Amino acid sequence: MSNTPFHLAFPVASLIETRDFYGDLLECSIGRTSEKWIDFNFFGHQITAHLKPEEVRKAAANEVDGDQVPVRHFGAILDWEQWEALAEKLRQHDIVFVIEPHVRFKGQVGEQATMFFLDPSGNALEFKSFKDKSRIFAAE
Repeated sequence: MSNTPFHLAFPVASLIETRDFYGDLLECSIGRTSEKWIDFNFFGHQITAHLKPEEVRKAAANEVDGDQVPVRHFGAILDWEQWEALAEKLRQHDIVFVIEPHVRFKGQVGEQATMFFLDPSGNALEFKSFKDKSRIFAAE
Protein backbone atom coordinates (compact mmCIF):
# COMPACT_ATOMS: atom_id res chain seq x y z
CA MET A 1 0.00 0.00 0.00
CA SER A 2 1.43 3.36 -0.95
CA ASN A 3 0.70 6.31 1.27
CA THR A 4 -0.62 9.47 -0.34
CA PRO A 5 0.08 12.58 1.74
CA PHE A 6 -3.02 14.23 3.16
CA HIS A 7 -3.71 17.91 3.77
CA LEU A 8 -5.36 19.23 6.93
CA ALA A 9 -6.19 22.85 7.76
CA PHE A 10 -7.02 23.82 11.34
CA PRO A 11 -7.54 26.99 13.40
CA VAL A 12 -5.02 28.40 15.86
CA ALA A 13 -4.99 31.31 18.29
CA SER A 14 -1.35 32.36 17.75
CA LEU A 15 0.96 31.75 14.80
CA ILE A 16 4.04 32.41 16.95
CA GLU A 17 3.14 29.75 19.53
CA THR A 18 2.08 27.39 16.73
CA ARG A 19 5.39 27.85 14.90
CA ASP A 20 7.30 27.12 18.11
CA PHE A 21 5.22 24.04 18.92
CA TYR A 22 5.10 22.36 15.50
CA GLY A 23 8.37 23.73 14.11
CA ASP A 24 10.63 23.51 17.15
CA LEU A 25 9.12 20.92 19.51
CA LEU A 26 7.69 18.47 16.93
CA GLU A 27 10.45 19.31 14.40
CA CYS A 28 8.06 19.81 11.49
CA SER A 29 9.72 21.79 8.72
CA ILE A 30 7.97 24.98 7.69
CA GLY A 31 6.73 25.56 4.16
CA ARG A 32 4.87 28.55 2.84
CA THR A 33 3.70 31.19 5.30
CA SER A 34 1.76 34.41 5.43
CA GLU A 35 0.55 36.67 8.22
CA LYS A 36 -2.58 34.46 8.42
CA TRP A 37 -1.30 30.86 8.02
CA ILE A 38 1.71 28.48 8.13
CA ASP A 39 2.26 25.22 6.23
CA PHE A 40 4.12 22.44 8.06
CA ASN A 41 5.55 19.14 6.89
CA PHE A 42 3.80 16.96 9.48
CA PHE A 43 5.57 13.61 9.15
CA GLY A 44 5.23 13.68 5.36
CA HIS A 45 1.80 15.31 5.29
CA GLN A 46 0.84 18.93 4.79
CA ILE A 47 -0.95 20.67 7.62
CA THR A 48 -1.86 24.34 7.55
CA ALA A 49 -2.40 26.33 10.72
CA HIS A 50 -4.79 29.23 10.05
CA LEU A 51 -4.91 32.18 12.42
CA LYS A 52 -8.56 32.10 13.47
CA PRO A 53 -8.80 32.44 17.28
CA GLU A 54 -12.60 32.60 17.22
CA GLU A 55 -12.69 29.07 15.72
CA VAL A 56 -10.51 27.49 18.43
CA ARG A 57 -12.51 25.34 20.86
CA LYS A 58 -12.08 22.32 23.09
CA ALA A 59 -13.04 18.98 21.56
CA ALA A 60 -15.66 16.81 23.20
CA ALA A 61 -14.51 13.34 24.29
CA ASN A 62 -15.69 9.74 23.94
CA GLU A 63 -14.65 6.80 26.09
CA VAL A 64 -12.26 4.41 24.32
CA ASP A 65 -10.70 1.51 26.22
CA GLY A 66 -11.11 3.38 29.52
CA ASP A 67 -9.77 6.75 28.28
CA GLN A 68 -11.63 9.96 27.46
CA VAL A 69 -10.43 10.47 23.88
CA PRO A 70 -10.90 13.91 22.30
CA VAL A 71 -13.22 13.28 19.34
CA ARG A 72 -11.67 15.97 17.15
CA HIS A 73 -7.97 15.15 16.88
CA PHE A 74 -5.23 14.36 14.38
CA GLY A 75 -1.75 12.91 14.54
CA ALA A 76 0.66 10.43 13.05
CA ILE A 77 1.50 6.76 13.28
CA LEU A 78 5.19 6.48 14.10
CA ASP A 79 7.69 3.63 14.26
CA TRP A 80 7.84 2.20 17.80
CA GLU A 81 11.24 3.70 18.63
CA GLN A 82 10.25 7.07 17.16
CA TRP A 83 7.06 7.03 19.28
CA GLU A 84 9.02 6.24 22.46
CA ALA A 85 11.54 9.01 21.69
CA LEU A 86 8.73 11.53 21.13
CA ALA A 87 7.01 10.55 24.38
CA GLU A 88 10.28 11.09 26.26
CA LYS A 89 10.93 14.42 24.53
CA LEU A 90 7.43 15.64 25.42
CA ARG A 91 7.96 14.63 29.06
CA GLN A 92 11.28 16.52 29.12
CA HIS A 93 9.46 19.62 27.82
CA ASP A 94 6.78 19.25 30.53
CA ILE A 95 3.97 18.75 28.02
CA VAL A 96 0.74 17.93 29.84
CA PHE A 97 -0.81 14.78 28.39
CA VAL A 98 -4.56 14.49 27.89
CA ILE A 99 -3.90 10.74 27.81
CA GLU A 100 -0.51 9.56 29.08
CA PRO A 101 1.64 7.43 26.78
CA HIS A 102 0.59 3.80 27.16
CA VAL A 103 -0.34 0.64 25.24
CA ARG A 104 -4.04 0.30 24.43
CA PHE A 105 -5.95 -2.88 23.51
CA LYS A 106 -3.20 -5.11 24.96
CA GLY A 107 -3.19 -8.60 23.47
CA GLN A 108 -5.84 -7.67 20.89
CA VAL A 109 -5.62 -7.17 17.13
CA GLY A 110 -5.59 -3.37 17.54
CA GLU A 111 -2.82 -3.29 20.18
CA GLN A 112 -1.09 0.06 19.88
CA ALA A 113 0.96 2.59 21.76
CA THR A 114 -0.87 5.90 22.05
CA MET A 115 -0.63 9.33 23.64
CA PHE A 116 -2.72 12.49 23.41
CA PHE A 117 -1.73 16.08 24.12
CA LEU A 118 -2.81 19.57 23.05
CA ASP A 119 -1.10 22.17 20.93
CA PRO A 120 -1.02 25.75 22.30
CA SER A 121 -4.46 26.46 20.75
CA GLY A 122 -6.03 23.39 22.34
CA ASN A 123 -6.07 21.24 19.20
CA ALA A 124 -5.78 17.59 20.28
CA LEU A 125 -3.04 15.45 18.77
CA GLU A 126 -2.68 11.68 18.97
CA PHE A 127 0.53 9.88 18.18
CA LYS A 128 0.39 6.12 17.99
CA SER A 129 2.52 3.16 17.02
CA PHE A 130 1.98 -0.48 16.15
CA LYS A 131 4.69 -3.09 16.62
CA ASP A 132 3.08 -4.88 13.66
CA LYS A 133 2.13 -2.24 11.09
CA SER A 134 0.07 -4.80 9.16
CA ARG A 135 -2.44 -4.47 12.02
CA ILE A 136 -3.13 -0.74 11.48
CA PHE A 137 -6.36 -1.46 9.59
CA ALA A 138 -7.04 -4.96 10.93
CA ALA A 139 -10.65 -5.50 11.99
CA GLU A 140 -10.12 -8.78 13.84
